[in-house]
Amino acid sequence: MGNNNELLQYITEAILEKKGKEIVNIDLMRIGFAMCDNFIVCHGDSTTQVSTIAEWVEEKVKDSLGISVIHREGIENAQWVLLDYGSVVVHVFIKAARDYYKLEDLWGDADIIMIKE
Repeated sequence: MGNNNELLQYITEAILEKKGKEIVNIDLMRIGFAMCDNFIVCHGDSTTQVSTIAEWVEEKVKDSLGISVIHREGIENAQWVLLDYGSVVVHVFIKAARDYYKLEDLWGDADIIMIKE
């Protein structure tokens, strides 16, 4: 099993490869949020792109690091897909859902790192 930095790297690479937009790493370690260490958040332009990004993240992480997703939600309607890897939770939104839920604002006291596209 890879370390957290490797996991974050492969997740963000997979998102970039499928043209995910506005990728951010919300680092929750500083605020002592026990559920996970990081949220990775991005969005796609269509439900097809959202499901493609999520499926590619799963495939790339499994093939590269041998890590399977612990829990997945939302793949059926692809408005907001959540991939739980334990220490890292990936949120892939359709743009309208991302704008509505505003996860970055909910975790405003966390360190928010923009990933270059």
